[in-house]
Amino acid sequence: MIDENGEQLGVMAPFEALKMARERSLDLVEISPNANPPVCKIQDYGKFLYEKDKSDRAARKKQKVIVIKEVKFSVTVDEHDYQTKKNQVIRFLGEGDKVKASLRFKGRQMAHRDLGYKIINRIILDVGEAGIVEFMPRMEGTTLHAILAPGKKAEQPPRKPAPAPAAAVAAPAAAPVAE
Repeated sequence: MIDENGEQLGVMAPFEALKMARERSLDLVEISPNANPPVCKIQDYGKFLYEKDKSDRAARKKQKVIVIKEVKFSVTVDEHDYQTKKNQVIRFLGEGDKVKASLRFKGRQMAHRDLGYKIINRIILDVGEAGIVEFMPRMEGTTLHAILAPGKKAEQPPRKPAPAPAAAVAAPAAAPVAE
């Protein structure tokens, strides 16, 4: 049992605790029901709900929602298109999102699955440390796909350099010219 000032009153019967709360014109709120014995506090129930909602909102704000972005390749992908899509994959991983690299076989391309595996394995190698392979390349129907997760270094947000050091570098360069 805890009173409204945060002082512990010890273990007591529920009816005694309720009686004390009513005498102080407050509510008896069960803080942790799973504890042995359960912990209760004398306080205003509306204030308890407000504080709980506030802490829940703060916890949700700190959560990172993981989004899976998909980048589609084809067996006949050109080098420039491949490089553009590879850069997209690296950018998505840098932002902290997972990437699903998929390659769809059309018609007679199914006879050349090895070409598809080469492209997906190449993207995995080119991404390097920016991402780690969560699911190795595998076939599902006519689609070959692999899922990449951000690497340990990519999870940290990139820091922007402060403008003050740039101004400090420019000032000494101007001084020798004036002499």
